[in-house]
Amino acid sequence: MPSARIARNRALHENLFARRPFERHAFVVQPAGSSPLWEVGDFTTSDKPVADFVPWAAETYHNWVTVSDAIDDDAVPLVRPGTGTHIYAVAMGATPHFYEDNNPYATPCVANADEADALPEPELENCRPLMRIIELAAALRKELGDDVPLGPPDMQTGFDTACILWDKTDLLCVMVQNPEAVQRLAGKCSRLLKSFIAAYRREFPDACFGHCPTTWVPPGYGPWVSNDECGVMSPEMFEQFCLPELIDLSETFGGLGMHCCADAQHQFELFRRIPNFYAFNRVPTGVGWENDNAHQLLGGPDGPVLVPGWVAVEDIPVLLRTAPTGTRFIFNAAGMDDVDEAKQWLDGARRAVDAGADQAAQPQ
Repeated sequence: MPSARIARNRALHENLFARRPFERHAFVVQPAGSSPLWEVGDFTTSDKPVADFVPWAAETYHNWVTVSDAIDDDAVPLVRPGTGTHIYAVAMGATPHFYEDNNPYATPCVANADEADALPEPELENCRPLMRIIELAAALRKELGDDVPLGPPDMQTGFDTACILWDKTDLLCVMVQNPEAVQRLAGKCSRLLKSFIAAYRREFPDACFGHCPTTWVPPGYGPWVSNDECGVMSPEMFEQFCLPELIDLSETFGGLGMHCCADAQHQFELFRRIPNFYAFNRVPTGVGWENDNAHQLLGGPDGPVLVPGWVAVEDIPVLLRTAPTGTRFIFNAAGMDDVDEAKQWLDGARRAVDAGADQAAQPQ
């Protein structure tokens, strides 16, 4: 059974996502944890048994529990079959590229519209990287038990996967010259993503999809996807290439969370068209939190829970002061493994709120 502290934190998160009467904002420290993926190896393409990677993922989870217990933050630690962004592109036929100091990526395998149309649409059962994710998740559930919350692997939209598969020097031109070809490839990628999400849900009905930064959401909430390529296009092109997929994902699975680390300030107003848009993550960008209008356009009592990641204590008053009344935040300090550093961040974050810096954003 979950501890009393974890039960308390789950209740806080449930309250925030369900838009029930406001209690308070949440503060979460997410340690980096065990060895990074590029050191331990990419289990989705490895020839090693999936069981070899269970200790790595389990250790990352246990490290999170240790830090969270020590500082008493609002985290609900998850165990995740962590991956790079390459998994769907590799499942579609791309070749993975491995770095010495970064997560694996996928090498583009499409250079023009004819090659995009020729790329076959695979059946999920034949996609070894994705099936190994389900296999590792099952092994982690067996190792740690049903009480440990299970999180997702990487979640890229179909369009973002198409942008990995297709060399962008050609793709960006074809979006203007032959948009239907881009939409056909993105459609293949989106259908594969939907098949995987549905299969993951069938195997693990209580899994949560809080993708980036890792965030506990109640079981049954929809996928939480990365939508980063939207920064390179106009709002009109976003409506053409991206928005229909985001709406479809939300309608198919009962809601949508999103991560976006692009300079996409010109798209945020359009995000409001997504039904059941329940969570949105931003990370620091070149414009700074003061000028990043995500919290200004998407905040409020009817907007998604805002989950700013890698947020410094001094950023919190800025976000609270400029967000609309009724905005709900889960402030996330990712990558902190040192307990003293984590405690310092948590104490500072709480003081920023207690000092009244959030009067404008205080939900009623």
